[in-house]
Amino acid sequence: MTKYTQLISELVILFVIIPLVLILNIPIYFKLSLPFLGLIYCTRLILKEKIISVADLYKINSSNLWKPLFLKTTFLIVGSILLMYLFNRDNLFIVVLEKPKLWLFICLFYTLFSVYPQEVLYRSFFFKRYASLFKNTTILIFINALLFALAHTIFLNIYISILTFIGGLVFAATYHKSKSLLFTSVEHAIYGSWLFTLGIGEYLGFPGVN
Repeated sequence: MTKYTQLISELVILFVIIPLVLILNIPIYFKLSLPFLGLIYCTRLILKEKIISVADLYKINSSNLWKPLFLKTTFLIVGSILLMYLFNRDNLFIVVLEKPKLWLFICLFYTLFSVYPQEVLYRSFFFKRYASLFKNTTILIFINALLFALAHTIFLNIYISILTFIGGLVFAATYHKSKSLLFTSVEHAIYGSWLFTLGIGEYLGFPGVN
């Protein structure tokens, strides 16, 4: 088996087959065992082949991207508040107002145990391991976003699939520009936590107020 064939097979198993298996109606222990084995395999690769260094986990070499991030975040906040007020004002900031402790806990938990691990796997590991398979950066970013959305099909929610694809494009582009796992995670955490804060978390897989 050539290196190219090995990488293609590996990518398909880890990022296509395993996510698709998770939506099948099969015993839960089988569903959980596959991603667990996939995680062990990826961790072994990272450590054995030094795909991600310790410095990669915390370095931020993206000082020129803070201003664009601020502008994008401001646009998201203003635009989403306006849309929410016009079409779903009853739920605007509902979790913050009714269950502030839950809101704070979910934001922190989401950032540390969902966002960061996702970015380790789908950005740092994916880009370093599979970038050579794609002819150009545009294709790499598109496929990365598509697979990122595929990973969220477990929620069986079209809104989640659409938003995670859009988010995947944004985060993949950010990682490509910054080469910073931490910076990309910050952006991911800001956008995700804001949508939960806004009051549409139940559409995106977050717990509601009920």
